[in-house]
Amino acid sequence: MSWAGSFTVYELSRFNAELPMGEQGLILLPNLARLGLGVTEGGLITQTEPIIAIVAFHLVSAAVLAAGAMWHLLRAPTDLSTATGGAKRFNFDGDDPANLGVILGHHLIFLGLGAIAFVELAKRLGIYDLAQHSMRIIQSHLVLATIWSYQTSFLTISSLEDVISGHVVIAFMLTIGGVWHCLVQPFAFARKLLVISAESILSYSIGAVALMGFVASIWCASNTTVYPEEFFGPALNMKFSFSPYFADSINLPLVVHTARAWLANAHFFLAFFFLQGHFWHALRSLGFDFRNHLGVGTRRRANARLIAHR
Repeated sequence: MSWAGSFTVYELSRFNAELPMGEQGLILLPNLARLGLGVTEGGLITQTEPIIAIVAFHLVSAAVLAAGAMWHLLRAPTDLSTATGGAKRFNFDGDDPANLGVILGHHLIFLGLGAIAFVELAKRLGIYDLAQHSMRIIQSHLVLATIWSYQTSFLTISSLEDVISGHVVIAFMLTIGGVWHCLVQPFAFARKLLVISAESILSYSIGAVALMGFVASIWCASNTTVYPEEFFGPALNMKFSFSPYFADSINLPLVVHTARAWLANAHFFLAFFFLQGHFWHALRSLGFDFRNHLGVGTRRRANARLIAHR
């Protein structure tokens, strides 16, 4: 929250409305612009009040979160089983499938609410449409066959109505799935098929984030409907040196990369490291102990630190 608020102020201070936004090395302003915040006809940011409001919201939220973190660190009980009042109901057993279902369910519900919020934003305030070079209200036309067909061809989406309709479907699935996991314990066959523990739930979640990161990177690099060229620059080319990466398709005299290149590559490499975290926690959930497979020198240093600590 602190980074998002402060970096938005930094980008706003160096933004030049006379230059293409996608070629100014920006990260956050293009995302705010495609949601229609501060944007007028032609994709120009001329109204800073909505952006300043977003900045204030993030900075105030950062202070509240920091205060909450300090309270939990210094004042709250370290073991919630000993807590009194309402805090005790948050004492979850990491090996209890019912508790894990409640945690997973609440996460899904909040993700569903986020998708609903985006749909309502598009329906009530509108988002930026590249085809019209202006803001417009987007109404969903829910055709399930069309939404289903995009599973294997999502890069070809060129209609904002289809984008919003897809979020309606996702919001419904997430919310119903969240309520289900809160109320229903895992079935017997699921307990046999899957490892159900706090470590495994963490590995599944990180794996899902990695998948979404890879999808988002390819989507951002290729799609100009949701990521308009006015804000992010033209579509990217996939290249390979030491590892795959997305490269700009134009020469930039002022900055090193377009906003699209920054966003696509950041998602790709973060997704790669999330995938490693998925493997790490998945192996731990299966009982793999990394401490038993360290090098001899590493084990000796670890034992020496353990002895010194004792």
